[in-house]
Amino acid sequence: MSPLPAGDAGAQTMVPHWLDADARARLARTVRVALDEPSVHPVTTIHLQDVLTELHVATAREAIWPASTARVRMATGWDADVLPVRLSSDELAAVLGLPDLPDSLRVLLDHRDARA
Repeated sequence: MSPLPAGDAGAQTMVPHWLDADARARLARTVRVALDEPSVHPVTTIHLQDVLTELHVATAREAIWPASTARVRMATGWDADVLPVRLSSDELAAVLGLPDLPDSLRVLLDHRDARA
């Protein structure tokens, strides 16, 4: 569970999406292809660029602080390449709005149906 944003009323909660190396690579490819499209709205472009940044940050976070992620993987039985990719609701909406997002990634990222 992510903490509530402190102080800034406009801040968004970053929600971790646990993705293996293959899913992260597919997400990065899909986002890069979308960023090459001139028809993508400029605000969506910013959010998609932030997604690419977070993919890099997730890898760096694992290199610097591996223990907390390792505990989650051990408790869940996930493979060693599974990392949390923390996305805001705007970033997630930008990704889910991509028409070429593979269905397998859409299922991993879109938890709306799981809450019902």
